[in-house]
Amino acid sequence: QVQLVESGGGLVQAGGSLKLSCAASGRTVSDYTVGWFRQAPGKEREFVAASMGSWSGGRIHYADSVKGRFTISRDNAKNTVYLQMDSLKPEDTADYYCAADRPPFGYYTMAGEYDYWGQGTQVTVSS
Repeated sequence: QVQLVESGGGLVQAGGSLKLSCAASGRTVSDYTVGWFRQAPGKEREFVAASMGSWSGGRIHYADSVKGRFTISRDNAKNTVYLQMDSLKPEDTADYYCAADRPPFGYYTMAGEYDYWGQGTQVTVSS
């Protein structure tokens, strides 16, 4: 079992930055894919970024909507994955969740392929 706890959300003005953390416990997640997803009110949960497990050589993937603005990273010593969010826009407002699992190749964007989820952290970007 893997337990995940997100932190770092909050209220920020457009153009600002936030850094989210996803602390894992129970098992090391170095060989898991860890993804960040977000869900805005009335919308479906959507993929944001993923850091593939160590088997991939450190591959990282981003949704087109955040590419160039968000950066996902890992600190394996702390068993923690981060999401640095820069140049935030009002449309980035959502609850952000981290998830961990070993999804089939190419399925890392699909929320249904992850068994382990955190409770979420709220991000609000004001205009």
